[in-house]
Amino acid sequence: MMNMSDLRLDIHTHTLASGHAYGTIREMAAAAAERGLDVIGFSEHGPGLPGTCDPFYFLNLSAIPRRLHGVEVVHGCEVNVLDGGVLSLPQRYLELLDYAIVGIHPPCYREAGAEKNTDNLISCMKYEKVCFVSHPDSDSTPLQYGRLVQAAKEYHVALEVNNSSLRNPERRPGCVKNYREMLGLCRRHGVPVIVNSDAHDPSAVGRFDAALALLNEEGFDPALVLNTDTGRFKRFIGMEA
Repeated sequence: MMNMSDLRLDIHTHTLASGHAYGTIREMAAAAAERGLDVIGFSEHGPGLPGTCDPFYFLNLSAIPRRLHGVEVVHGCEVNVLDGGVLSLPQRYLELLDYAIVGIHPPCYREAGAEKNTDNLISCMKYEKVCFVSHPDSDSTPLQYGRLVQAAKEYHVALEVNNSSLRNPERRPGCVKNYREMLGLCRRHGVPVIVNSDAHDPSAVGRFDAALALLNEEGFDPALVLNTDTGRFKRFIGMEA
């Protein structure tokens, strides 16, 4: 049984730079400190979503302190999967990140059915720096979970359990049943997951209640949850622990 205190990091969060989020970097880090987190990751949306930052934003990440309010800062990007299975952020910018998250977002993606959606997502999982898949959970862009989990194992990618999806299931139809299927396959094949808040406001940073409830209901092995060990997370993304 996992508790909130077992999860030491939240690496899928958005600040004002994403265009539809409402906290500054320092406000988000302060919230992480209040929640007792060790690490916060800022993963602004990549090109393709209305209002998000220009890729130039990622050229200056070194200006951000690596520790704010006593919380370690890591840098990512939630990069959009585009039609044809390509990423919306060029490789030269990916190389500047600690990690990349890839995800399907309908404003910049044309729904193509479960087989092709899965093809496109798997294609994007092969890129260097891609470590995670965001919210693979909605019937609006269905996926073939057997193939997705096998690809995650092959390409050393962790699949996300997104707390925001589970707190707002009407916006992500089918997410509960889809996560149950995905978690069962991850458990069977030893594929790790990462739990994230997908916070777009400081009030949501480090909020994992709905995701934890589902993981505990499913009896999911804490050893397969990357958030439970900061060193293991850093090794997973290629940072020194």
